[in-house]
Amino acid sequence: MKILRLLNIIRNMGMRYTQFRLFYEFRRKTGLLKSKFPTQPKFIDCTITLDEWKKNAPKFFFESKESLKITKNQHSELHETFNDIKNYAYTYFSKTKLSLGKDFDWITNPETGYKYELIHWSQIVDLSKQAGDIKYVWEKARFSFLYDIIRYDYHFDKDCSKLVFNEIESFLGHNPINLGPNYRCSQEISLRILNWSFALYYYRNSAALTEERFKSIMNAIYWQLHHVYNNINFSRIAVRNNHALTETLMLFLGGLLFPFLPDTKKWSVKGKKWFQEEIAYQIYKDGTFLQFSMNYHRVVIQLLTWGIKLGEIHDSPFNSTVYERAKKSLYFLRQCQDEQSGKLPNYGANDGALFFKLTNDDYRVYTSQLNDLSAVLFNEVSKQDESQRWYGITNAKIITQEYNNLAAFPLGGNFVINDGSTKTFIKCAQYKDRPGHADNLHVDIWLDGENYIWDTGSYKYNTTEEYSEFFSRCHGHNTVSLDGRDQMLKGSRFIWNYWTKKAKANLSETPNTHEFSGQFQGFPELGNKIVHKRSLSKKKGRNKWTISDSLQNAENLTAQLYWHFNPETYNQIDIVCKDCDGKLLNPVIEEKWCSNYYGEIEPSIRHTYMSETGFETTIEIKSK
Repeated sequence: MKILRLLNIIRNMGMRYTQFRLFYEFRRKTGLLKSKFPTQPKFIDCTITLDEWKKNAPKFFFESKESLKITKNQHSELHETFNDIKNYAYTYFSKTKLSLGKDFDWITNPETGYKYELIHWSQIVDLSKQAGDIKYVWEKARFSFLYDIIRYDYHFDKDCSKLVFNEIESFLGHNPINLGPNYRCSQEISLRILNWSFALYYYRNSAALTEERFKSIMNAIYWQLHHVYNNINFSRIAVRNNHALTETLMLFLGGLLFPFLPDTKKWSVKGKKWFQEEIAYQIYKDGTFLQFSMNYHRVVIQLLTWGIKLGEIHDSPFNSTVYERAKKSLYFLRQCQDEQSGKLPNYGANDGALFFKLTNDDYRVYTSQLNDLSAVLFNEVSKQDESQRWYGITNAKIITQEYNNLAAFPLGGNFVINDGSTKTFIKCAQYKDRPGHADNLHVDIWLDGENYIWDTGSYKYNTTEEYSEFFSRCHGHNTVSLDGRDQMLKGSRFIWNYWTKKAKANLSETPNTHEFSGQFQGFPELGNKIVHKRSLSKKKGRNKWTISDSLQNAENLTAQLYWHFNPETYNQIDIVCKDCDGKLLNPVIEEKWCSNYYGEIEPSIRHTYMSETGFETTIEIKSK
């Protein structure tokens, strides 16, 4: 079994990945890795005093709190969020409120109560039933909650500097360098530095920022950057996704914002080079993203906004490929965005990440983040938001967002039909990079800002087997399984074996319809030439869809067709499903789950149809 597993890893991920992981695990288990990451490092005395930094700090989006000219808005939701924080209740994953208490130690999982040991980070296990989901420890320690405090401070004219610096000091007191779970992930470290940087500039002139605090924070920033640099190959080779983008960008920005710290200039040069390489690899030429996830693509949008803007401010712009892929990404996400709600399909892995929350918008609404990048790239927005002011952009031109009737992104396997107030999103991909879900030929249907037929999301990365399998496998998506088997063979945790390598699709139109046709070869457990074909016809100007599914080389096998419905709009949907002989099929109707926010579950209604010949489904949405 071990040899077969190793061969699967080599086939899917390549020899470079496999060799690196084997050697990395050897170094970790033997303790050799520890030597690069000291636990009692010498105190770095930066070459600049606080007073000198206040007078000559490297350029940022803004100079300080006093320099900002944002229109003040004392929003009740922001006030409520701040009061929660004052009472030690924090928003996790942009949705869940958790009360941590006054004496929270930063290393206890608030969901399970498990307290991690303060041992070398390389000895920390990040997947443990006893400990629970380690993201519940990381969430507060990335310090994204600082934006709620800072925005409250600004809009309500309250000085919250002591609260902010007390939180940073508390973290440093409970998390010695390279000890404990909060040094386990270099992306979390990178985000922490970015968020501390934002707070340092905002409170640049605050009396709460003392010389002692400044030196302590600079020392912590140095050793955290040191950690990121010395572990960068893990994310660039073993992970190679948004983690690598975050970490390489942090190294680049570290040299721009903290040039007075040792080594940062050298790290910055390499970080910029690596970031440019990662963007060229991770964002495909059609603007789609290698993680096959809307939310992780938004993470990239936010990183690009920071990187491009600060690079230009410091006369160190990225190469043309970064700008090209940024523009293509923006176009892709906007074509997938529902115009009325500002939301996108809940497609792919969704871990609740919203790095820099600078508006009161709901987490599922992408508008401000897309407009922030648009403002940086074009000085144009579909709607002016507070967030652009925080990035130093005050005069962006308002434009009308245009949506194409048909928008195809074949490299990422995404196809969109925009017709009136409806949006139809379809997935049909062949993978050269690691897939997240078995969701090929999934269909999402939107009308008037509501997601009628939806993707059920992700829920949690460390949860029960039942939930984990439901959200990642075929039966959690609007597609077909065969004898209960998936399109690919499920491996452990995030792993899929026998990636789909043969797939094709296209969009077209007739005078009366918009048409999609797609197919892929899959179900390797059952045969090596099984093909699932799906065609979809959308009546122009009507809320009516016809979807046909057929399976080739699948004789004597039973197919299961799944449709997942939003309960809020379920009664407006008429659905009729027949087999390919015209026989009416009766569904098994069950209450299942949907996770629109990480760690949160809500009801979803699933229809399951079974046939040995295929399916002809007609879906019509009645007017409200």
